[in-house]
Amino acid sequence: MSTHRAGVLGKPIAHSLSPVIHTAGYAAAGLTGWSYTRIECAAAELPALVAGLGREWAGLSVTMPGKETALAVAAEASPVAAAVGAANTLVRRPDGSWYADNTDVAGMVQVLTDAGVTAGAAVTVLGAGGTARAALAAAAQLACSSVTVVARRPEAVDELRPVADALGVVLTPGDWADAPRHLAAADVVVSTVPKGVADPLAGAVAWRSSTVLFDALYDPWPTPLATAADEAGCRIVSGLDLLLAQAIGQFEQFTGVAAPRAVMAAALAAAITT
Repeated sequence: MSTHRAGVLGKPIAHSLSPVIHTAGYAAAGLTGWSYTRIECAAAELPALVAGLGREWAGLSVTMPGKETALAVAAEASPVAAAVGAANTLVRRPDGSWYADNTDVAGMVQVLTDAGVTAGAAVTVLGAGGTARAALAAAAQLACSSVTVVARRPEAVDELRPVADALGVVLTPGDWADAPRHLAAADVVVSTVPKGVADPLAGAVAWRSSTVLFDALYDPWPTPLATAADEAGCRIVSGLDLLLAQAIGQFEQFTGVAAPRAVMAAALAAAITT
């Protein structure tokens, strides 16, 4: 019987690879009695579900569509989760309450740093949804020089402005029709749009080989955008890289022990190839 439980909440959730990563980490770290599972949960169902969990539940990973609701059910939130307005992590505190964090941001900072992104970089973000919020926070932490957000709906960019203001980021809107120029001019491109949306842009961008492309998608992979940028010599980061990085942050908050990164990475790689 599990003495410590954790899981991932979302809808749909059957596709989630989080159990693969966390379970491999438990085994490698010798955390017997720990288990991690998927829980199908819509945003409206999240408050009651979380309130009903026993004290054996140490932590929860929260994916779409529950990240904003997760922030609301927490007794306290990290500054970055509060600024972004969303939490992907709920950690049980000793008094039984929940602490909200957003490890997507730290994960994005990690993978972009690993890809060679440094302070002063000019960033272009495709899309203006939840992942774009994390991208704004990552750009702030990386001390990027400028952030341009290119979205299909101008009003969606306007909805990001309070987040940018909270993070101290100067946000410049970009027209979707002019997206190829914005991508070509950027030091870092972060694509957060759904599958297929950026495909028409793939052959229209005059990529510079010094550009880093982070495409938040990982199924299917590679995307046409990533393929085109890779062929131009760009450094490519995928959604799988972020999935691993954010999970490592959650693992350490849930368990209080250092994550066995290599083992967790190998487990994810194996799950992708099978």
